[in-house]
Amino acid sequence: MDPVIRFENVSFRYPDAEEPALRDINLSVPAGSFTAVLGHNGSGKSTLAKLCNAILVPTEGRVLVRGMDTRAEDNLLPVRRTVGMVFQNPDNQIVASVVEDDVAFAPENLGVPPEEIRRRVDDALRRVGMYEFRLHAPHLLSGGQKQRVAIAGVLAMQPEILVLDEPTAMLDPAGRHEVLSTIEALRRETGVTVILITHHMDECVGADRVLVVSGGKLAMDGTPTEVFAQVETMRSLGLDVPAATETLWELRRAGLDVPLSALTPEDCAELLAPLFK
Repeated sequence: MDPVIRFENVSFRYPDAEEPALRDINLSVPAGSFTAVLGHNGSGKSTLAKLCNAILVPTEGRVLVRGMDTRAEDNLLPVRRTVGMVFQNPDNQIVASVVEDDVAFAPENLGVPPEEIRRRVDDALRRVGMYEFRLHAPHLLSGGQKQRVAIAGVLAMQPEILVLDEPTAMLDPAGRHEVLSTIEALRRETGVTVILITHHMDECVGADRVLVVSGGKLAMDGTPTEVFAQVETMRSLGLDVPAATETLWELRRAGLDVPLSALTPEDCAELLAPLFK
């Protein structure tokens, strides 16, 4: 698959910072893929997210979105049409007093014709399961519902790539489940490319690829199974692994010959079941 985003020797330093937030990052993101980016606070993962749609531009190197250099001012609008961003706090993205007006805000600013806006708003709200709330006031919604409205607002711009910067960080377990189920449904139904920034290991299980950022550098890159099987390395980076993987790792330490290939409790149970027959 052709890359939709490419980082070429990218470094970024915030003004007055002693050290770069990111150092010499090289990566390509294939179209239609689901990439999860892990890292502890201050690792540089949110900086990486903001470089994807030119909220930030590299201090060194370049970021290409569908071949467009994000440093070029003329590319700013097409880059942001291609890459939609969803942030931690949905209240920071909701600007209107009625749900459907909020979802319509971005396409209106892009000059989309009214009849097309109506179609996009209805379609986006249906895709995130919020159509029945279209006339509600956003401030009366739950955290998970607000985040789904924020996602709908981005979808109404019809981006090819969806970057979500810790979208579940402020949500309870029910809200997290709502948002993650919405993201998975969107991938299945639309084929949108997803980059998910998170510090929750379980949110990475369904990803095609996991990137681990530490100290501004790309420390690990592989499938979820490949990355999480390296339990000692993950711990040295200040990160955990899914409970199922850790259970198998502890069993191996105790002398049981089991592979570190399970990422969910169900997979772990299936793998261990033959041992009890």
